[in-house]
Amino acid sequence: MKKLQIGIAGLGRLGKVHAKNIASKISNAELVAACSIVPEELEFAKTELGVNNTYSDFSEMLKNDDIDAVCIVTTSTEHCRQIEAALDAGKHVFSEKPLGTDVAQCKRAEAAVERHPELKFMLGFMRRYDKSYAYAKKLVDEGKIGTPYLVKATGIDPESAVQGAIRFAKTSGGIFLDMAIHDIDLCRWFLNSEAIEVYAMGSTFKHKEFKDAGDDETGVAVYKFANGAMGMIHVGRTAPYGYHVETEVVGTEGTIRISAVPEKNLATVYGTNGVCTECVGSFPERFAEAYLAEMEEFVDCVIHDKKPGVNVYDGTKSTAIGYATTEAWKTGKIIRI
Repeated sequence: MKKLQIGIAGLGRLGKVHAKNIASKISNAELVAACSIVPEELEFAKTELGVNNTYSDFSEMLKNDDIDAVCIVTTSTEHCRQIEAALDAGKHVFSEKPLGTDVAQCKRAEAAVERHPELKFMLGFMRRYDKSYAYAKKLVDEGKIGTPYLVKATGIDPESAVQGAIRFAKTSGGIFLDMAIHDIDLCRWFLNSEAIEVYAMGSTFKHKEFKDAGDDETGVAVYKFANGAMGMIHVGRTAPYGYHVETEVVGTEGTIRISAVPEKNLATVYGTNGVCTECVGSFPERFAEAYLAEMEEFVDCVIHDKKPGVNVYDGTKSTAIGYATTEAWKTGKIIRI
């Protein structure tokens, strides 16, 4: 069987994760090209991954007829433009979240997907492919906790990565589009409903650089859903102990908690600091298996002509909620979605 020939755009922290998976862990895929505006990242692709075709211009990479599909892991503001260009060039597309930083961008991506029904498009909401989240969703769908009526989600990046967040704050779309899009998607997924109202707020106590960039280091949002259910999201960028992600789904007959303690492993340390469980250090570490599983699904969908589990409309809906959350955060008002 011919391997799917993939070119990747963006080789930052997450781009390297996808690139390594494609290059060495997915048997029916091959990484044949890489694009980045950072010379060191292209050197990484050449020396570490054996990629011979490297580009500093995305449009130039698309001219390579040997490429069947592209993986887009670039700055959020570039996603929709590159999705459209890649589809129009006849390439299947996997794009990282968010789909776009506003709804108009997302509609542009939707139109491109609809123009090319012969091509596959998949958006990277990898938490749906994490074993714990997938298992929780299965239990919810089976009615094990009755009717779900509340999702509480927390996602806080480690303090050790804060300088990167500060560096990209001006182009991230704001804390909720940047940080909360996975949690928004999970609320929709678990509650099987769409958010219709949101109130949000943010604060900065440690790194004023976020305020200088028109952003915040921490945000909280509360949602009302069309079926009467509720959502609560807490996102941030300054966890001193590591990467903190957890989700709780509350139903009429029970509750499911996922990663209540975001453990690094099953080891417990007994020492001078008491009894300690180490925290996972980063999202690539916590969701390593999920990132691989979602890329395997994308490749499988292309090769076997199947429909991906996450589509462009999921991206638009989550972005619309994220954009409304951003408006609520900036205005201090309750926003109808």
